[in-house]
Amino acid sequence: MNQPPADHHDKLSERPKILVVDDQSVNILLVREIFKHDYGVFMAQDGEQAIAQCQAVMPDLVLLDLVMPGMDGFEVCRRLKADARTRAIPIIFVSAQREEADEVRGFELGAVDYITKPVNQTILRARVRTHLELKRQTDLLSTIALIDGLTGIANRRKFDQDLQVDWLQCARNQQPISLLMLDVDYFKRFNDHYGHQVGDDCLRQVAQAIRQSIRRTIDLAARYGGEEFACVFPDTDANGAAYLAQNILSAIRGLAIPHTASEADSVVTVSIGIATAMARPSDSPQALVENADRQLYEAKRGGRARICAAELE
Repeated sequence: MNQPPADHHDKLSERPKILVVDDQSVNILLVREIFKHDYGVFMAQDGEQAIAQCQAVMPDLVLLDLVMPGMDGFEVCRRLKADARTRAIPIIFVSAQREEADEVRGFELGAVDYITKPVNQTILRARVRTHLELKRQTDLLSTIALIDGLTGIANRRKFDQDLQVDWLQCARNQQPISLLMLDVDYFKRFNDHYGHQVGDDCLRQVAQAIRQSIRRTIDLAARYGGEEFACVFPDTDANGAAYLAQNILSAIRGLAIPHTASEADSVVTVSIGIATAMARPSDSPQALVENADRQLYEAKRGGRARICAAELE
């Protein structure tokens, strides 16, 4: 079934997105008519389409039919909840099945609600509005919990989560993944010389320079801890990672933050370690972290304000 065109007066990306999954076109069109003025409505007519749409669109809520040919709604729900990328998407079952056992199983699989057909439009609107608001609040709290309070970029928890997800995604697609570990050179001396408030401002500027050097939305810049930062670059080979690292190195030097206590330069600089690997489902990204950390150590041992890189077999 073709997707609806974006509303010219209100971009779909700026509205909550609902995915309607039903093997009957008439049911999908009915739901679309109910919500098309308030939400971006996407459609799927079987389980495989539903999973693909969730991964591509990342809807804010799924209205999921239970009985469909091939993969039924229970299996769709189970798979979505098993995938780290989609498990947080709330699922409302909309089904003609009125057996209590079906409703119980739906909740056990992770659904947030169960509505029976024929659908009462007022009830459906209210349930959808309630669950979208709950998701909005949950997303806000999650975002706050994953942001570093000092620099405003991702924190260590977010880094750990994204690295695991990106590793598995690259493994599925047989793509390389690169990791940069960065350390502000002689930062303890900087703090001792200029004071901690100036040190905090320095870290904020460095963090923003790193973030502005990253162009793709799938890439991640995070504060790893203290004066150490990390960048995750999915689908990026060693050459691409080296290019990005050089951009970051130049951007931070270009800030021209005075650092008279540094032995590497008269301004604030960073040392960067790069590790690149072809992700495999059977491996862990921990080896990538350890390798990038070793390369960072080599960059610091080699005089700082430089890049060292290695590829994993």
